[in-house]
Amino acid sequence: MDFEPSEEQVMLRDVSRSALKSHATPEHVRAMGGDIFAEDGELWRLGAELGWPGLVLPEEQGGAGQGLAELCVVAEELGRAAAPGPFVPSSLVGLALARGGSAAVCSRILPALADGSASAAWAFAEPGGGCTPDTLTTTAVEDGDAYVLDGRKTSVQDAGAAGWLLVTALLDDRPASFVVEAGTAGVSVRRQQVIDETRAFHEVRLERVRVPADGLLSGGPAGVRALYDAAITLTAADALGAADALLDMTVEYVKVRRQFGRAIGSFQAVKHKCATMLMQVHAARAAVHYAAMAWDAGDPGASRAASVAKSFASRGMSQVAGEALQTHGGIGFTWEHDLHLLLRRVKTDELLYGGSAEHRERLCALLLADRAEAAPARA
Repeated sequence: MDFEPSEEQVMLRDVSRSALKSHATPEHVRAMGGDIFAEDGELWRLGAELGWPGLVLPEEQGGAGQGLAELCVVAEELGRAAAPGPFVPSSLVGLALARGGSAAVCSRILPALADGSASAAWAFAEPGGGCTPDTLTTTAVEDGDAYVLDGRKTSVQDAGAAGWLLVTALLDDRPASFVVEAGTAGVSVRRQQVIDETRAFHEVRLERVRVPADGLLSGGPAGVRALYDAAITLTAADALGAADALLDMTVEYVKVRRQFGRAIGSFQAVKHKCATMLMQVHAARAAVHYAAMAWDAGDPGASRAASVAKSFASRGMSQVAGEALQTHGGIGFTWEHDLHLLLRRVKTDELLYGGSAEHRERLCALLLADRAEAAPARA
């Protein structure tokens, strides 16, 4: 694989970074309080003009027909700026619909997602640590010409403003995803209080929610698994961007902070800290980009690559954030410092869709399954 970004990806990165630099300053982020539509939704409108919402959607539905690699470019820049917004969840729902939605559902929803006039959210994680496809408890039961959903979801990003929810539940004990229109009877949404003040997360309750038959996405467990791989890769990219910004912030700080008559960046111990942070960021970037390219290529090892990226980013980027906090000293411990916007974002990304421990276990399970599958062939 060629790890060098294409000319189009470089342009996407540069224009996204420039837009966020002027429209997602720390002051803007604090004012929005996790709500992208605050301050008249200027940032989201700008993102729509840049093509973010439709980046991965089919061209015939108003999108750009790009892949997960391009989504990761934008996700990394959003993480770098600690910017709010439904880019990641809405892109995931659009991606799922483009791959498994009925023609009628796609024609009704995807154009609105592509032009940014509406957004969507993926209701996946559940209370009690249910953050992988194997821990789902929400159920779907076929009832005539519809399906009935019951369950509770947590940490659903930007569900409060979403026009549609993609709910993943167990249908005949197998994971499946359903499109639920906002406002459907039996759906209640409540904003949660979390440490990350740059994004909005919600609890979603589903009580006897009826979904039309065409609301069921095709693909079954394989489709859910692919979407989960995309989600953890994008979350790792977001954490990567935030950690990279913390690294830059720390390097600039140690150049000007003086102790014993010298800039603290001249001390060997501080140099070592910054060098270690740099190596962790570079390693995470390689893992994230490889996972995205493997997903786009339909590589059989894409799930393994995604869990490697998420496991490494969850642990490594959290360590980078911790070192940034320690290196800033007393000023870094004040919540008013911009460092905390990024630190709390990284700590939230660490647990979204499973932390390092969960993904190491998943990686081991995938490796054992691949070995068992290959054993008869060798025999």
